Amino acid sequence: MWVFPFMVNAFRAGTIVAVVAAVVGWFMVLRRQSFAGHTLAVVGFPGAAGATLVGLSTTYGYFAFCVTAAVVLGLIPRVGPDADGLESALTGTIQAFLLACGFLFAALYKGLLGGVTALLFGSFLGITAMQVWVLLVVAIAVLVVLAAIGRPLLFASIDPDAAAGRGVPVRLLSMLFLVVLGAAVAGASQITGSLLVFALLVMPAATAQAITASPRLGLALSIAFAVVVTWVGLIAAYHSPYPIGFFVTTLAFAGYVLARLGRLPLRTVGAVA
Repeated sequence: MWVFPFMVNAFRAGTIVAVVAAVVGWFMVLRRQSFAGHTLAVVGFPGAAGATLVGLSTTYGYFAFCVTAAVVLGLIPRVGPDADGLESALTGTIQAFLLACGFLFAALYKGLLGGVTALLFGSFLGITAMQVWVLLVVAIAVLVVLAAIGRPLLFASIDPDAAAGRGVPVRLLSMLFLVVLGAAVAGASQITGSLLVFALLVMPAATAQAITASPRLGLALSIAFAVVVTWVGLIAAYHSPYPIGFFVTTLAFAGYVLARLGRLPLRTVGAVA
């Protein structure tokens, strides 16, 4: 397996994507913004399809559409009695419209259906060294931004009202995080596909938070889980005809189920006590 350059690039890209998705996903789960993350993942599909239609690399389409959509979502007002309902409605509208655009771009391209399948469910074939470098540069930028805003973002995520009262720029942090989330989704989508990007964004982070409430330990566990399921998923996909997204999602889901089941005895002991 290691004699093939495309597999070496796949493991390099997968590791980079797993680390970034795990860190960003941990904050996303904590902030209860999974719906926004799902929307950004769906937006990656029309971005990649549109880039293919005009003859560009799908990488540019993923990042252009996901980051732009993140900025749009960040502009949605989050104040007032109907803020939550308005945000959900507008986010769902953006998601449905752009998903339809993705299928329109794919139809105009008149390519093989397998190309659409790869965009939706992921593929480790054809990852170039240049794509690995692009992912690495984006990953470093994302992690540097998160390191800079990590402490106030954690405060604003846990108690936004108290954070605002202490002078923390909650609105600006929310916008920055959505842009970071968009970049992470764009990177992860190239490995898992647009529909299964949650395998790396949500489940490792949710599994870690089910085990511990410590931010440092939770982030470390989230990274470890994401890297392991990505590596095992790549190996399984290499030895089978099925998409990598299926294996990554199945492994990540199994880990989450085991973590939740492991908490049941603790809850039972606590209830008895």
